[in-house]
This record gives sequence, C-alpha cells and structure tokens, in this order.
Amino acid sequence: MKRTLLLLSLLCVLLAMPAEAQPGYGFGYGRPRVQTVGRHGNEYVAWHSYYFGLRVGLNASHVASDSPILDGSGVKSGLNLGFAAGTQLTYRAPLFLESGLYYSQKGGKSGSGNNKFTYSLNYLEVPLIIKYKHFVGNQTSVQPYAGCYLALGTDGEIKNYGSRTAFSSYEDGYFKRFDGGLKIGCGVGFNMLYVDASYDIGLANVGQDTFDDTHTGCFTLNIGVNF
Repeated sequence: MKRTLLLLSLLCVLLAMPAEAQPGYGFGYGRPRVQTVGRHGNEYVAWHSYYFGLRVGLNASHVASDSPILDGSGVKSGLNLGFAAGTQLTYRAPLFLESGLYYSQKGGKSGSGNNKFTYSLNYLEVPLIIKYKHFVGNQTSVQPYAGCYLALGTDGEIKNYGSRTAFSSYEDGYFKRFDGGLKIGCGVGFNMLYVDASYDIGLANVGQDTFDDTHTGCFTLNIGVNF
C-alpha cells in the first residue's frame, strides 16, 4: 500500500509541474493537429500535437509469489515490441497522454540444475501513461512518465528441468491470464529517435490460488522512432 501511494504521489507531482519556457513550446511537440492561425494580443495561439511511435526492446522480469510452486524470483529475459500513440492534453503545458499495444514476454526462474523451473508469461499489454516532455535543446527532450497498464496472457509455459516436462502456464492451479499494475519510467527523444527505460509493478494477483499472492515485476529497455 505504501508503495502504491508513493507512485500515485509521483504521478501527481508530474501533473503539477509548471510549463517552463522551452524551445518550441507553444508550437506543438509533434505533428500539428490544430495549426496556429495568428496572434491574439501579444501571444501566439498554440496548437495541440500528436505522435505515433514504434518500439522494440528487452524485458528483465520476475514472478514473486507466496506459493513455492509459482515463485520465480530469478530474472528471465524476454522481448518487448509494439507501437505507441500520444496526444498533447493542453497547449498550456507539454503534458501528453500516451497509450499503445505491445507484445511483452515476461516470467521468471527458480532453482538450478535438476530443480530448475522457468515460467514464461507472454502478454498483449496496453499502457496508459501521462508523459511530461522537458526540452533541453531544439531537438532533445527528457520525458518522465507514470501511469498504469493492463495485460492479457496469450501463451506461456512452465518448464520442469528435473522431470523434463513442459506445460501451459495457464493450466488449473497455476497462473491467471489477466495482469495489471503501475508503470513508471523515463524516455529521451532526439529528433525522431526515442529511447526509454521503465518498470512495471504488477498489482493483480496472477496466481490462481487466492490464499497466496503472486505478482509480476518487469524492467524494460526500449528503443524506437516517433513520427
């Protein structure tokens, strides 16, 4: 609960950040949606802007569970790829609402040798974040963000290296397909190039046993382009 309140407080701070005088401010932060039509008094009329992006990157994930059967606290690597779309919320501040659709490979590991287990949990994931773009040059921006995500499991398997068996992660007694939680991160944009790092904090209990809490966690490093 304390962790959740801390992250929500961070989101409120981002929303309350003042719009500083930055290169290009008032004339959009992407492609113009409503173009300026002239001056009003001593001020220019600003336009809203939007952008689209492609992303590809790597996940480093784990599964933390009270159940020894589902606990995969060892880090498992996976692929993360998809697309993003964002729109400026107000011309008075460089705040953007961003969403998208990603294929995200998560999971975890436990044990070693003949006692080794690997858990793969692959999702279609939809993030919803608020992003603040702080320009540090004509083409460079730092973009902290916070929000949430929802995910639906598409496939995955549990491998038991001791018995040399593999079966679906979503069989009875193991994992649920639904996941959701908080997402925090920061990106850097340079012209069309975009790089970011984020962390997903799973809040949904993805284990089928209601008496044991099972949650995912995932660090992601992405690279892509915005246009």
